[in-house]
Amino acid sequence: MAKRIAPEIAHALHTLRAQGRPIRELSRRLGLSRNTVRRLLRTAAPGDEAEPDASADPETLALIAEIFKRVGGNVVRLQECLHTEHQRALPYSTLTRWVREAELRGAPRRAGTYHFALGEEFQHDTSPHRVTIAGKTTTAQCAAIVLAFSRRLYLRYYPRFTRFEAKAFLADAFGFFEGTCPRCTIDNTSVLVLAGAGPEATIAPEMVAFGELYRVRFIPHHVGDPDRKARIERPFRYIEGNFLAGREFESYSDLNAQALDWAERTANAKVKRSLGTTPAAAYRLEQPQLQPLPEHRPPVFETLERIVDVIGFVSLETNRYSVPERFVAKPVTVHKHPEAVHIYHRARLIASHPRLLGQRDAKHTVPGHHTLPGRHRERRAPPPELERLTGEDERLDRYVAELQRRAPGRGVRVLRRLLEMKRTYPRDALLGALETALTYGLYDLARLETLILRRVAGDFFSLDLDPEPGDDDD
Repeated sequence: MAKRIAPEIAHALHTLRAQGRPIRELSRRLGLSRNTVRRLLRTAAPGDEAEPDASADPETLALIAEIFKRVGGNVVRLQECLHTEHQRALPYSTLTRWVREAELRGAPRRAGTYHFALGEEFQHDTSPHRVTIAGKTTTAQCAAIVLAFSRRLYLRYYPRFTRFEAKAFLADAFGFFEGTCPRCTIDNTSVLVLAGAGPEATIAPEMVAFGELYRVRFIPHHVGDPDRKARIERPFRYIEGNFLAGREFESYSDLNAQALDWAERTANAKVKRSLGTTPAAAYRLEQPQLQPLPEHRPPVFETLERIVDVIGFVSLETNRYSVPERFVAKPVTVHKHPEAVHIYHRARLIASHPRLLGQRDAKHTVPGHHTLPGRHRERRAPPPELERLTGEDERLDRYVAELQRRAPGRGVRVLRRLLEMKRTYPRDALLGALETALTYGLYDLARLETLILRRVAGDFFSLDLDPEPGDDDD
């Protein structure tokens, strides 16, 4: 804060400077630093401008009142609008004084001080922050909690903050502090509050049950009294201005790892004037007074029922996770953990995935779940019937090749029927019929069998068959 200089001294300073005295001499004679002398010389001499403490004229006050209402009471924007719209460059301190004179804003009220005993209270809140993850700037929810006595801070970031994330965050925070306080002051957000507002609000039953496990009561502050949890309100500006400034992150895991490291190395290692020491040092005094953690701390997860889709994936929060393809169209149970997804079928674990945080319409596939490429290769392999039909006679080889070319897929069905005919009928009759079929392009196996039966009719039995293609009619 700049030292206030009496008008007489400022006037003497300008007078001596006008006489050609150097700044070093002025500094020595007036008992001021050279930077202060330079600052005063850059301002107008007393009497050269209007008295800075003079009140505004009624027309100016009316203009200020009109703009003040338009900008929602923001004096910074009021100053900008006066300069850009009316070419009035006024100091911020003067504007705030005139705003009070016009009774647009009351004078600042004295703030009280809260005192907390060792291990008495947590304070918890969230705040949206703009962060850069994987080259993309997005809004992430910063959840933070602080011990009211020692000011030791813990924070994590989430793409969104629901009741599920609240329980996961608080469970991690209690483990970080290695104990709990009997009271946790929160705001009136619907994440934890079911109905009402203030200390008499109704907390959501699942959060009440969660708090009972750790022996913590969640108590919202009175509406319009955020100063009740000032111990957690103030760090958010410090997080934005110090931790996030100039940093980029690869993923939410990287963001949270760096946030925890920053909290321990910077926020919790900085000396607090009100404490006279660092939060880390004060925590060493407070930790023995915290309530011990329960012997068994169940993991935080959410259970959901899903049906595996026709391409072997389970959908969760717009993202998809693979399961073995034999479970297609079957019901499965999904356990959503803070950083993992486990999928069960009839109480048996069939797939585990890392949870895709901060992504939409993404897909995660475990190698080996989907074997369709391998099956395609199996279909392209030659059927065993082909080996048994080819390699014995050039006519049979040609017929098999043409028959397979015209058949759908690998032609297994027609090859099996031709192999059955080869095993059933005499070789000479089969080859003769094949030669006729190749000549006239007959690749219907029913017609081929008719040609074979015509050739064997005289040897085994008498058949009245249609004439072979190419024979002259009687």
